[in-house]
Amino acid sequence: MTLDPDLDPEAIREEAETEPEPRRMRDRVREAVERRDADELVALIDPMPLSEAMRQLFALDADDRDILLDLLPAELAARLIEEAPHAAAADLVDRMDTQRAAAVLEELDSAARADLIGDLEDDDAEAILAEFDPEDAADVRRLSGYEDETAGGLMVADVFAFRDTQTVAAILRDFAHEDADLEAYAGQHPYVVDKEERPVGVVSLRGLLMAKRTDRLAKIMVAPVLTVPVTATLDELQDLFDRHGFLGLPVVEADGRLVGAVSRQAVHDAALERAESESLKLQGVVGDELRSMPFWLRSRRRLAWLSANIVLNIIAASVISAYEETLAAVIAIAVFLPMVSDMSGCSGNQAVGVSMRELSLGLIQPKDAFRVWRKEVSVGMVNGILLGMLIGAVAWAWKGNPWLGLVIGLALAANSVIAVSIGGVVPLLLKRLGQDPAAASGPLLTTITDMAGFFLVLSLASLMMPLLV
Repeated sequence: MTLDPDLDPEAIREEAETEPEPRRMRDRVREAVERRDADELVALIDPMPLSEAMRQLFALDADDRDILLDLLPAELAARLIEEAPHAAAADLVDRMDTQRAAAVLEELDSAARADLIGDLEDDDAEAILAEFDPEDAADVRRLSGYEDETAGGLMVADVFAFRDTQTVAAILRDFAHEDADLEAYAGQHPYVVDKEERPVGVVSLRGLLMAKRTDRLAKIMVAPVLTVPVTATLDELQDLFDRHGFLGLPVVEADGRLVGAVSRQAVHDAALERAESESLKLQGVVGDELRSMPFWLRSRRRLAWLSANIVLNIIAASVISAYEETLAAVIAIAVFLPMVSDMSGCSGNQAVGVSMRELSLGLIQPKDAFRVWRKEVSVGMVNGILLGMLIGAVAWAWKGNPWLGLVIGLALAANSVIAVSIGGVVPLLLKRLGQDPAAASGPLLTTITDMAGFFLVLSLASLMMPLLV
């Protein structure tokens, strides 16, 4: 006999254990949104890992996402927005009313605020900033004016800085009264500045605690302090953090004035974001696309790239049409055409990937194109010969004609050299021309390797026609 689950706690537990957890949680979140139950939403969302909370947020439709974020406390809503991909986070803020957006953004650090404000329309951004404390609003305006992948764009304006004339006792009193603000300075040692706000040294927290309370900071600080200009690029920052063990570095304007601090974590995150963006572009995904975005926006972005590829593929197909007689006479060649172009394309994509990585790390520049080409050709020749011998043997064994194997093998070997040459050098040339190498390298490589592969196979087959039929 089965008891009514409403009356039997054990049956209730067993039912919960057999129900798929993600679906059950999504239903609970959706129902809490429909009821506008803020307490229930906090109880559900707050204990979740951020990654799971993001899944629940984006499982909702746009209107329900707005309701959920409006019902959550500003601090919890800010944590979700900070975790969201950049474009999605900006859209979430843009859909909020002005006062709510300001309350949520005030929970973020200055760098995150500036990034999001910079993505909004000017009128919307100014309306939100009008709700800020004037000093905080000035910081956001200043930070949003810097380029994204520079020290200025990655830094936070919250700087752990004290005057060199202050005493240790005064600093410790500040710590005691402002302990709630210390979290904003994660990764920073206290920087020591002169009367012009220029950093002249740095002290450790341990050094402050061990020093005499009457000592001035100028006496116990370590000088000079390593600084970075606001214009320092992401590559330069990566190099600095690779060479030094600092968790953060002070950022200065051209006049030497301290304006912020950039953390190792911020540089790491920016480099990872850039690598992900370039990887998506190589696959034809332009922009920060999510499936929660509007249908037509996603379709339009993808079509722009796919339409260009139609034109490029028509060009490649025109090579085949010029050799129709050869294909008609030796129909087996048609089987190997896509194999030659695809295997060569794979070799070329490997070269593109290495060039993109070295560009992002600052290891190569456009002027290094000849050196890159020389190194790629040597690898392409070895791999091309080995792969050519392999596919040539397959063609020979399949059709019993060694000349067919020779045609296919030679074509693949030669096309592999062409592919790695294009894949290694084209990103550098596009960079020199001011184009985005991540977005354009893939289509160019595909078209050229297809055209070259078709041409090599069909032209060699035409020359050796008497031996193939």
